[in-house]
Amino acid sequence: MEILWWIIIAAAFILGFAGLVFPVVPSVVMFWIGFLVFQFAIDSDALSWMFWIIVVVLTLLVLFSDFIANSYFVKRYGGTKRGEYAAIAGVIIGMFVYPPLGVIIVPFIFVLIVELIGSQDVKQAFKASIGSLLAFLSSAIFNAVIYVLMVIWFLLDALVF
Repeated sequence: MEILWWIIIAAAFILGFAGLVFPVVPSVVMFWIGFLVFQFAIDSDALSWMFWIIVVVLTLLVLFSDFIANSYFVKRYGGTKRGEYAAIAGVIIGMFVYPPLGVIIVPFIFVLIVELIGSQDVKQAFKASIGSLLAFLSSAIFNAVIYVLMVIWFLLDALVF
C-alpha cells in the first residue's frame, strides 16, 4: 500500500511542476497534497515542524510572486498604476483563457490597451507590456526554484533525517 501512496505523491509533484506551464493546475496545492498524503498515510512523525514552517513561508512567497513580479516589472518598464492593475487582472483572467499562453498573452494585451488609453504613446505602452512578459518569465523561474527546494527539503526530511 505504501507504494501506492508514493505514486500518488509523485503524481502530485509532477502535476505541481506541470502547473508552471499550465497555470490552470494549482501547483502549490499539488505539492501540499503530496506532503499531506505522506504525513497522514505514510509517516506522521517524519516531517519536522521546521519543514512545515518553511513550506508555509515558501507557499506564501509563491502565491504572491505573480502579483509582485507583474507590479514590479510593469512599473520598472514605465507602466502606470493602471498598467500594474491591468497586469494583475490579466494574470487572473489569463489563467482561464487559453492556458498556458493566456497568462502570457492576456496581461500583455491588457497592459498595452490600458497604457495606450492612458498615454497614447505606442512605444511606452509596448515597453510596459514587455514588462508584463518579463514578469511572467521571472515568476515562473522563481516558482520553479521554490518548488525544487520544497521537494528536496521534503525528500530529505522524509527519507534522510
